[in-house]
Amino acid sequence: MDLEFNALIHNNTWRLVDRTPDMNVVRCKWVFRTKRKADGTVERHKARLVPKGFTQVAGQDFFETFRPIVKPTTVRLLLSLAVSWGWTIRQLDVHNAFLNGNLSETVYMRQPPGYEDKARTDFVCSLQRSLYGLKQAPRAWFDRLRAFLVSVGFSPSNTDVYLFIYSRDSVCLYLLVYVDDILVMGSDATRVRRLLTDLASEFKIRDMGAPSFFLGIETVSRDGGLFLSQQRYMQDILTRAGMVDCKSMATPIPVSRPVPDSVAPYADPMQYRSHLGTLQHLTVTHPDLSFAVNRICQHMHSPTTEHWAMLKRVLGYVKGTLHFGLFIRLSSSLVVHAFSDSDWAGDPNDRKFTSGFAVFLGGNLISWSWQKQRTVARSSTEADLSAS
Repeated sequence: MDLEFNALIHNNTWRLVDRTPDMNVVRCKWVFRTKRKADGTVERHKARLVPKGFTQVAGQDFFETFRPIVKPTTVRLLLSLAVSWGWTIRQLDVHNAFLNGNLSETVYMRQPPGYEDKARTDFVCSLQRSLYGLKQAPRAWFDRLRAFLVSVGFSPSNTDVYLFIYSRDSVCLYLLVYVDDILVMGSDATRVRRLLTDLASEFKIRDMGAPSFFLGIETVSRDGGLFLSQQRYMQDILTRAGMVDCKSMATPIPVSRPVPDSVAPYADPMQYRSHLGTLQHLTVTHPDLSFAVNRICQHMHSPTTEHWAMLKRVLGYVKGTLHFGLFIRLSSSLVVHAFSDSDWAGDPNDRKFTSGFAVFLGGNLISWSWQKQRTVARSSTEADLSAS
């Protein structure tokens, strides 16, 4: 706590001002977290001062909000290029990233619990920098990072604004942003090191070397390629669901028609939605789960006992595929191949169809999706045409 508080003071995060009756003063608290490595061992313990953003007033304390999250397809595409072309890849961690954001709004916060100024206990903090917990904090951090990257020659991508591209003198550098985690890769190792030096001069960063654990995904070098695994995350899912010792299933979903709607509703819909949320992130490296997760997600608004049984079957499949992952191999060809398919009138309840696609870059799968369509196809040809 002392280290975090001293960092906040050193960063001029706030200044104490007199409290007035018209102020909306945001409360705050200390949050403690244990950071773990890819193998689950403890890396460090961290304390963080977090404002209670739910007490902010829209239009007064904040306006625009968003989170800088690069698309998974972008990550897989660039990793495929990096492996195929032998690029240098570095993973960076920005220390207290949100503290680097400058607030354009006026936000008042109570003094940190346990660190109140005894001479001015009735004063409040007028925030100069953003903090974790503020609704506009991710935007403020990203605005500053983007301004810096543009100043050193990077340009944001037109298709993914959280991807920045540097292309000069036959040198290509790519920088991907996922909140406060950054991946840097490029064709010139010297230029990559120079970029890390520039970033270190502006922000407090930690060079973690070649990526090993990024976005909850373990990255393992194997046979000249990269194996992306979420084994630890899968074990956490099973633990959370109380199914660590469940029976393994060979398939994620039975090859049968969807269950009818006229069955008993499930008693705890929030539990159903919570487990579905964890499974959706698992599809980042598990295309084999995409269809099953899409099907059970269609019933989040009113799950039944049969839908819960389907979800438990998916969890049983997760138990049997803990060692599965996505392998990105060295590919001599970078030709794009796309495949699509659909099931005509696959849902007997509303006669709508589900379509899906898979996109390969050379021999690497980089994008996939399954989606239930909103319209009814009058023939299998029309369904296939809509899917493509």
